[in-house]
Amino acid sequence: MPMKTLFINTCVRDDSRTLRLAEYYMKDLEGEITMIEPVKEGLKGLDGEMLRIRDQALNEKDYDHPVLKYARQFAEADRIIIAAPYWDLSFPAALKNYIERINCVGVTFDYDEQGRPYGMCRAEKLVYITTAGGYIIDDAYGYGYVKALCDSFYQIGTTEYYKAEGLDLPGADIEEILKKTEEQMTKNL
Repeated sequence: MPMKTLFINTCVRDDSRTLRLAEYYMKDLEGEITMIEPVKEGLKGLDGEMLRIRDQALNEKDYDHPVLKYARQFAEADRIIIAAPYWDLSFPAALKNYIERINCVGVTFDYDEQGRPYGMCRAEKLVYITTAGGYIIDDAYGYGYVKALCDSFYQIGTTEYYKAEGLDLPGADIEEILKKTEEQMTKNL
């Protein structure tokens, strides 16, 4: 069975440097790659009606319900790649909207008798790729948030983090910075 990679692309610029790095990372991957673009797919934050529909599907264990599409894709992927530019100390709202769609009890995680979450995801690895015009002040609100979900809820054992920062600072050699990040990726492939 071929490896199933899920690529979550939250890049919105045509000339996105984050997307460039993600494409570099994926260029030699084998198997099927499914791309999700939350902005183009119109994913909004969950509102009361959407939560009601999702909760009903989960309560009825209707895991084939369309509202659980993204959670099923995430749980069934063998490898997950996230391309998320560093915005406002974090990542684009589109990624948060996507995460709200996939955090589903009974699909991507569940709770044991003691109330501790355990993962239901097949992926063994999640790769998080970002770029920043300045310097990333604190990884906790971007990559750190996603890593915490992987560790605490999804139990995805390996996370890799690639960042290219300082790209828009005066005198920055953008190509050199991006190439160094690509070299780091190559070492880990």
